[in-house]
Amino acid sequence: MSDLLAEGISVVEDVHKIHEPVPHLKAIYFITPTEQSVDGLIRDFKNKSSYKYKAAYVYFSDFCPDILFNKIKSSCAKAIKRCKEINISFIPQESQVFTLHIPDVFHGCYCPDVEIETVLNLVAQQIVTLCGTLDENPGVRYKKQILDNANVLANLVEEKLVQYYKTDEEGKVKGKTQSQLLIVDRGFDPVSTVLHELTFQAMAYDLLPIEKDIYWYQTDESNKKEAYLDEHDELWVKIRHRHIAYVLEEIPRLVQEISSSKKATEAKLSLSSLCQLMKKMPHFRKQLSTQTLHMNIAENCMNKFNSHVEKLCKSEQDLALGTDAEGQKVKDFMRVLLPVLLNKKFDGYDKIRAILLYIFSMNGTTQENLEKLIQHAQIVTDSDMIENWKYLGVPIISSPASQPRKPARRDRSQEVTYQLSRWTPVVKDIMEDAIENKLDPKEWIYCSECPAAWNGSGAVSARHKYKTNMTDDRKNEPKLIIFILGGMTYSEMRCAYEVTEANKSFEVIIGSTHILTPERLLDDMKALSKPKVTQDSFSLIIE
Repeated sequence: MSDLLAEGISVVEDVHKIHEPVPHLKAIYFITPTEQSVDGLIRDFKNKSSYKYKAAYVYFSDFCPDILFNKIKSSCAKAIKRCKEINISFIPQESQVFTLHIPDVFHGCYCPDVEIETVLNLVAQQIVTLCGTLDENPGVRYKKQILDNANVLANLVEEKLVQYYKTDEEGKVKGKTQSQLLIVDRGFDPVSTVLHELTFQAMAYDLLPIEKDIYWYQTDESNKKEAYLDEHDELWVKIRHRHIAYVLEEIPRLVQEISSSKKATEAKLSLSSLCQLMKKMPHFRKQLSTQTLHMNIAENCMNKFNSHVEKLCKSEQDLALGTDAEGQKVKDFMRVLLPVLLNKKFDGYDKIRAILLYIFSMNGTTQENLEKLIQHAQIVTDSDMIENWKYLGVPIISSPASQPRKPARRDRSQEVTYQLSRWTPVVKDIMEDAIENKLDPKEWIYCSECPAAWNGSGAVSARHKYKTNMTDDRKNEPKLIIFILGGMTYSEMRCAYEVTEANKSFEVIIGSTHILTPERLLDDMKALSKPKVTQDSFSLIIE
């Protein structure tokens, strides 16, 4: 909101709701091209004598159908000074992360009673607006899976890209750029969605009550403070992908550095040094406030870790990898699982997550065994959180027809890891294999021509290999765009940064319909039959 105020925006209103007229101000309408949003716009300018605003500047987040455009034209055209489609039907969540901000699509994709074609058509259109904003016409591929969602979506995206880039301003067809778009369905890696993560961002969003990136913390006995976790916070950007053990060491060190710098300045008693100190004080206060915030987050995470998460992590890692911390193969998965189910300190969600990891590791279990596990864990009322994974194409009840689910993984035995953080999300393997042109064409199907950067020749990679200034060259680098239908995890988001840092010739961008946390995913899994929630649109009033 502060950014809007700085640009002269005085009020933000919901276009769907009745609001007070401000006839001396012009209004900016940033709305989705839906009938409900258009009706809200028309209502504000129904009669010339009762215009709510002086004029309207209308920006649609996506393509506006002719029927809605004509409705506006016939109702309030004289009040509209500008009407434009800006094609940004996505949220740039982070520098290398985007979301479509449509979590209700999870229901639309996986509920057996919903027509999925309409849902996927919406998702495809939004993905195309991302490509348009990046000025990319990427080659499109999808992962062959049990469900056909990725196949349908990838072909819809390619069709819409062809239409979008049919002609440019000079009347020429825009060819494929040197980037690639890979589309996968959420069932490709169920493990990463339920595992406890110990990197800072993923751990905080899993264990702490952070809503819409807002964290509330206690500054003293009587006051609470709100903090927004985004890329304006330089310290957050620096440490969000680091292991909690590193974070706990790094923050006090930074505090000590600032404290030492401040004391050195205060030791100088000249008038000029005092003036410099006064100028720096807001900066000191801001830095200390930021570090207090992140130390608070880290300590709260560690309180959870010490109380029960540490014990869970060992069992979860063994179940996910099939090996223990010493690299020895787990012989009896049930012996790993049972202590979790019988421990009264663990809540229902923790037990469900452990049961799911057990089932994923076994590629399904018998109906009889599942019922026993549910009884042991005392989660009868939440059993849908387990059983409904079948709608994502993940085997829960084993059968002779069950296809092997475990993909071949990259060898990471030589990588240095923490014992309780040995699991690597599958999407990191996909990113690295794509950059090295190692994706199996039988598993990763092309929907369009393959750009030169990804055809195995290595020609484009060689041209970019020795670039050192990532920021300056980023716009010209081939991009690997990963889209996960059905939600992505914070650990998967982290992988985009790690792979980009390790392979400076390519930029990896990851996106999804929405961002998952384990508990929200399990709630969504249970509520697959509930009605979808519509998204809001807002009008902005500018002086």
